[in-house]
Amino acid sequence: MSKEFGRNRRVGEQMRRILSEIVRRDLNDPRLQFLSITSVDVSGDLSHARVFFSLLNPDEDPQPAAQALARAAGFIRSQLGRSMRIRQVPALHFVHDESIGRGVHLTSLIDEAVARDRDKQDGD
Repeated sequence: MSKEFGRNRRVGEQMRRILSEIVRRDLNDPRLQFLSITSVDVSGDLSHARVFFSLLNPDEDPQPAAQALARAAGFIRSQLGRSMRIRQVPALHFVHDESIGRGVHLTSLIDEAVARDRDKQDGD
């Protein structure tokens, strides 16, 4: 693992913690009420950061939350700059993290398959 990669990962994790706090504490938008910042990927030169978020209800449309985050990006970035000690605060790009929804879907598929197998065994 290169030195830069480790630093970017640490910066990303620190950004995730701070962004979570900013969204929870400073943004009063109802579209962001049930939102979680899941991870932050920072570019090699620290000029851009992809901020992954998920919704507590995986069936909910993520578009309104993404729009609210994009609209508040300037404010969020300024708050982030106050909290972190880095020369340049990265441009923030918000991306819906679909992994939780996919995990819920896969779990339901597995549960259905197990139930079908159980029904087959009970029928034999």
